[in-house]
Amino acid sequence: MTPTAPAELTRVACCQIGPRIGEPDANRAAGVAAAQAAAARGAAIVVLPELSASGYVFRDMAEARDLAEPADGPTAAGWAALARRLAITIVGGICELGADGLLYNTALVVDAGGVRAVYRKAHLWDAEKLVFTPGADPPPVIETAGTSLAVMVCYDLEFPEWARLPALAGARLLCVPANWPAAPRPAGERPMEVVRAQAAASVNRMFVAVCDRMGAERGVDWVGGSVIIDPDGWPVAGPQPGDHEVTIAADCDLASAADKRISDRNDVLADRRPALYGGVSSE
Repeated sequence: MTPTAPAELTRVACCQIGPRIGEPDANRAAGVAAAQAAAARGAAIVVLPELSASGYVFRDMAEARDLAEPADGPTAAGWAALARRLAITIVGGICELGADGLLYNTALVVDAGGVRAVYRKAHLWDAEKLVFTPGADPPPVIETAGTSLAVMVCYDLEFPEWARLPALAGARLLCVPANWPAAPRPAGERPMEVVRAQAAASVNRMFVAVCDRMGAERGVDWVGGSVIIDPDGWPVAGPQPGDHEVTIAADCDLASAADKRISDRNDVLADRRPALYGGVSSE
């Protein structure tokens, strides 16, 4: 019998930091420091929170515009320099000022080659609709860090159809910068945001890495539920909900997410019957 080759593992990290509204330079420095520390612990892929450079709770569009930057601006430049030096991939969020003059809640994927993907959040949460224009492009899937990586932002993950798209496109790891506002839940229950992330991982049989934030901001508290989930839907790092800065990490066999079988006769993608689902995408 030929021995089975050991799995090639990739360390994925989520750095749950606390961006401060209106302090972009300090926020960029905190993100770079957290990513550098994660890389020192062996991380090849590092995820930072949504809007990690600007903060989240804007007073109005004018404040957001003052804190916005282009996709190739100072945050991307700092991440790219670190990615080149340490041979890592960084995924994180910025307040983007588009070339069209509009503001977008954007996630960047940056590696040693520079900015590899610019994704604009398609599903805007609450007051985000007063500031941002929703993106119109599906989650990108790119080859980086030896795997197929996809990205979306926070509330996007709550739409099953949206999470299915990168799975169909071959993504093995879905990275999700997030700012999950805290909400009441029954004692002893896991945050529903984490439950939905587990469901997305399980039904698509892909790894999901969500990086939440901490640090109360203008009266808003956060779940602090950063989590890395395997293709069976089980957390392999986190969550540790609460208002604390933490980096979680897991050694992931990302190649295993190419196998969509859940029994000898079932495959979560091959068993789909799209002809029956027309109503799902109707207006």
